[in-house]
Amino acid sequence: MFARSTTLAAALAIASAIVVPAAAKDKLVINSYGGAYEQIHRKLVIEPFMKKYDVDVQVITAYSADALAQLRAQKAAPQFDVIHFSGGQEVVAAREGLISPIKAEELSNAKSLYPFAVEGLSRGEGPVHSVAAIGLLYNKNKAPKKPARWADLWDPAYKDHIVLTDVSNSYGLLGFLMMNKVKGGDLQNPEPGFNAVKSLLDSAVVVSTSPELQQNFAQNDAWIAPYAQDYAYTLRKAGLPIEFVQAEEGTPAVYLTVNLVANRPNQELAKKFIDFSLSPEVQAGWAKELRYSPSNRDAKLEDDVAKEVIYGEKAVAGLIRFDPVAVDAARASLVERWKKLIAR
Repeated sequence: MFARSTTLAAALAIASAIVVPAAAKDKLVINSYGGAYEQIHRKLVIEPFMKKYDVDVQVITAYSADALAQLRAQKAAPQFDVIHFSGGQEVVAAREGLISPIKAEELSNAKSLYPFAVEGLSRGEGPVHSVAAIGLLYNKNKAPKKPARWADLWDPAYKDHIVLTDVSNSYGLLGFLMMNKVKGGDLQNPEPGFNAVKSLLDSAVVVSTSPELQQNFAQNDAWIAPYAQDYAYTLRKAGLPIEFVQAEEGTPAVYLTVNLVANRPNQELAKKFIDFSLSPEVQAGWAKELRYSPSNRDAKLEDDVAKEVIYGEKAVAGLIRFDPVAVDAARASLVERWKKLIAR
């Protein structure tokens, strides 16, 4: 009896020592854009989503052009579940079958989005989750007056204190396209824009990057520059008295989209992630942290934030979107023409 008890006890001890592995969590693979953006992305979206659904999210830093290239290379065996774009690449990805269509009824937040944020769904593109508006940045302490229109760039009051951004920069390209539009041109006819820029070159500095823009406002007596609303906030955080103006003629913008990758097994979870990204709370967070404008009309913003983004029906009505496919097709020739112009 004692022997049997000992044997039984030993068996129970061995059984209790066996560790049953925990069930593997569901997992999503997404891209983000690195730096401060990715830090906020993790804070507002990725980590809260992981906690809410008890899943893992692997983040791969890949900017939009690189993300599209990776989707193309992986078409036979995609590795991403959700892909974020900020340069209109969702149009190309949808046409090439790299991303899957999403129905509005599959997203609980779709009904609260502005029309511009969901109009791409019918083409198989993902929804817009945030907007980086392009307008006029000005030094409120030094500029002789507050600009109101894109046409004010040619006002002699700002002569010798203008900063333009190279069209190889996405913000610079949108600024140029808007100047071209104001002067009567379009994507098929950029001549008015180039003539208008030529008339400014003797009284303007041309930069290529955001840090160069900051340096000109900080050290080189810049008063006015076409650029992004979110960067105006970055400059203010750096102690510069820079304000953003949504110009009367319209506001071009970078539309940030979140897209469902085709031919992946866990698309239901991926759609939950996309829907989570569209929530008013998340979008209010983007506005507060980085001054990205919300695409969800139910996002509630504090007054100091609301006045620094595109917020509300009237402001949203001023947004302009240049056809991203046409822009992509024209980009190389515009960049080449720009280089020749500023080299003179």
